[in-house]
Amino acid sequence: MMKNETKKQTFDRSAGVLMSISSLPSDYGIGTMGKAAYEFADFVRACNHKYWQVLPIGSTTYGDSPYQSYSAFAGNPYFIDLDMLAEDGLLLKSDMLAVDWGDGKVPVHISEEEAGNGNFTQNTDIGLGNECYVSYEKMYQNRFAVLRKAFESYKAVRSESKVKLAAGLPEYKKYDNFIRDNADWIENYALFMAVKEHFNGVVWSEWDDDIRFRTEEGLKKYRSLLADDIDFWIFVQYEFDKQWQKLKNYVNSIGVEIIGDIPIYMGYDSADVWAESQYFQLNEDRLCEKVAGVPPDAFSDLGQKWGNPLYDWDTLEKDDFSWWYRRMHKSAQLYDVIRIDHFIGIVKYYTIPADMPDARQGEYCMGPGKKLTDVINRAIGDKKIIAEDLGVLVPEVNELLEENNYPGMKVLEFAFGGDRKNPHLPHNYTQNCVVYGGTHDNETLMGYFIEHPDWELGYAYDYLDTRDKERMVDQVFRAAYGSVANLVIFAVQDILKLGNWARMNTPSTLGTNWKWRMKKGELNDSHIKDMRYLASVFGRENS
Repeated sequence: MMKNETKKQTFDRSAGVLMSISSLPSDYGIGTMGKAAYEFADFVRACNHKYWQVLPIGSTTYGDSPYQSYSAFAGNPYFIDLDMLAEDGLLLKSDMLAVDWGDGKVPVHISEEEAGNGNFTQNTDIGLGNECYVSYEKMYQNRFAVLRKAFESYKAVRSESKVKLAAGLPEYKKYDNFIRDNADWIENYALFMAVKEHFNGVVWSEWDDDIRFRTEEGLKKYRSLLADDIDFWIFVQYEFDKQWQKLKNYVNSIGVEIIGDIPIYMGYDSADVWAESQYFQLNEDRLCEKVAGVPPDAFSDLGQKWGNPLYDWDTLEKDDFSWWYRRMHKSAQLYDVIRIDHFIGIVKYYTIPADMPDARQGEYCMGPGKKLTDVINRAIGDKKIIAEDLGVLVPEVNELLEENNYPGMKVLEFAFGGDRKNPHLPHNYTQNCVVYGGTHDNETLMGYFIEHPDWELGYAYDYLDTRDKERMVDQVFRAAYGSVANLVIFAVQDILKLGNWARMNTPSTLGTNWKWRMKKGELNDSHIKDMRYLASVFGRENS
């Protein structure tokens, strides 16, 4: 029996901003950990806010959702800043500018000499895409080729004589230390990605049996056959980790903390499910017979069938939840605060037969509850947790939140149905909660107020004391900031008062999900003044 863990400390009265790394401005098709990330951290600090919340930073799979990743531990290669690789001597400007990133900028073909001298200009004519959206197709087609150029440069430099390398040896020691410190996942991940590429990207259950089932002969064969590709994927994760830690150190140095987001489930097509299949509910063919989701509710008559494999909680418990410990310990190295998505699933999870077309035929099963949160608390030390507890609450969930002192979430877009006892209304908040205007799955506030009819917004008109849509957004901010809730977080799209075209995700749909990007210069001194004013008036300054 594990000992009881101490309760987590509550948040001070504070505020934060939600902004995905992918949505930061960039010249190369998607946001990165480069200059724009540092500038955004400066924006948060200038607003006198304390927290920058990001969406999951893992590598995305088919559908581009950050909540479906190839690994619980690996970072998204797209977020590696190419300019920083160039500063390290691993790329030339010509490597980056002669590529169509799908961002509306015509590729520029220049000589390496011109690039090296900086004698070039970039054509900014719109015509190849929309600079407000990420083209994941272009990312997939082109990003890895550029990263491989950086890898080849790294190999070339490292293979030179030790005399020439003398000044750079500490860098290579860091590389070796990274592999050592991440040995519990990095080799499995790199092998998974290399084999996946070898089989043209198909799901691992369609690989040849010797590697699909991880036979000793199969592992030996592909480690030898794909040795260079394996090294490439390790290099990619090393560069990601180096850039992330540099960014996080800067963010923390100016008094801002990063809130990370942890999806509760893994995607089936992931290194974790392939390499540590014993921890998931798979049959002898290592296929799912039941999958995760949520039942029908007021928002969906069919429920949501996510398709993720379910955990084998009995096996995990016999192993002292070691996989979860490693996962959360890694998260504590990446973030200052950790938001656990679908926290309800730790207490009670919904299972759906894999062959069912929707979620109506599922059933609930009990999860590990406090046994797991005790392990989580040990793994993360003094880091704080935010529990995404949205959905149909059961008493056991509230009890687990109270036992651990985890704050749950309130969402203002859920508040205005007319029930004055609605827990999402500001006058019903308690201190230990985190308030959002909306989550990544919600409409933008402006979109919500513009696109919903008057008969749906009647209570909102009364509560916010206005029928003017733009002023309604302002009033939502004031209601949240003025509430007793310890922490308030709003998305950048709502600070900018953007419509639903800037919405991050519409569940159960395809289209522009996860693609919104902020333009350079959209956030300005006026926004800083407004956000700083709210923090000051309502006692949420980052002091």
